Amino acid sequence: MSFIQCRKCSIKLESPPTARTIYCSNCHTYNMVIKTASQSSLGHNRVSRSISCSSSLMINKEISNSGCSQQRSNKRALLVGVSYKGLRYRLKGTVNDVIKMEKFLTEQRFMFPKESIRILTEDQQTAEDIPTKKNIENALKWLVEGCRSGDSLVFYFSGHGIRQPDFVGDEKDGYDETICPVDFRKEGMILDNDINSIIVKPLPAGVKLHAIIDACHSGTILDLHYIYNRKLKKWEEDIPPSGRPPKGTSGGLAICFSACEDNQRAIDTTVFSDKGKHIFSRKDMNGAMTTLFIRAVKTNTDITYAEILDFMNNNISQINTKRGCLRRPSIRRLLNTGLLQEPQLSSSKDFDVNQEFKL
Repeated sequence: MSFIQCRKCSIKLESPPTARTIYCSNCHTYNMVIKTASQSSLGHNRVSRSISCSSSLMINKEISNSGCSQQRSNKRALLVGVSYKGLRYRLKGTVNDVIKMEKFLTEQRFMFPKESIRILTEDQQTAEDIPTKKNIENALKWLVEGCRSGDSLVFYFSGHGIRQPDFVGDEKDGYDETICPVDFRKEGMILDNDINSIIVKPLPAGVKLHAIIDACHSGTILDLHYIYNRKLKKWEEDIPPSGRPPKGTSGGLAICFSACEDNQRAIDTTVFSDKGKHIFSRKDMNGAMTTLFIRAVKTNTDITYAEILDFMNNNISQINTKRGCLRRPSIRRLLNTGLLQEPQLSSSKDFDVNQEFKL
């Protein structure tokens, strides 16, 4: 067993051989670790960096505990997939979504280091990596902690989304949008206000955050100032009815692709799979928005933000035309007759959507 030192409170922590992150229960901080070449040769199947130190190193420290210098990665991602196992509204495709998204980010085009990606699903082996409300909120804090100019951050969520009444007057439609952790029936949902406060407001100049949210009612889930109207091809301000100043960053840029408008539902489906006939097969199920988002970017190396949005909406529209519309209410459910969702793009600034998409 090897050890690392908590980057915040300096307490000594055990580092299991396959661990990517170590949670410090003393100060509630996540510490990312990588293994050196000498450690990986002991039978571990993870690819590690070529570092001349002989002990585990924290990837977000420039100077390791053993004194060897290390380059801090400027790319970091949090991927959350909630299946709600054992419940009647269980989702079949969320873990598949996370697996797809991790592969998408780590491939040659974007090259996110695996050690810089935190994954929360119900299939994880450690309690700190289960997508509870507390763990998701702590992981969101980790995502933006210590970020600086030049950093690229990604927050991905696949799971249920719900609306609830807005009591502070900062929502045009009178509802707060939320995401549902696995324990939301006991601990409650995570509100758009909270997500904004944790990962949008702190962003310093030069930092770019991309959020990709595959959930119901997710159009304004980050409470960003601008929403893109693809029909009019222009940004529109989302101004709170209370007259409060719009929420912003601390100089950085936050961009969000959402599965649908605030009043719409998103779905798990095999419609876009090569094995679409296996409609009840969990291994073939994915979020429609996740599948189309990845497909859009992979099929066009120079694709723009506007083109991604058009690609997703056009493909969903084609399915609706061929199969008709769904009339029966549901919460982000599997679907075999049509897709009632229109992916959205929002941002903290009205940037040029015809620029190339980059992470």
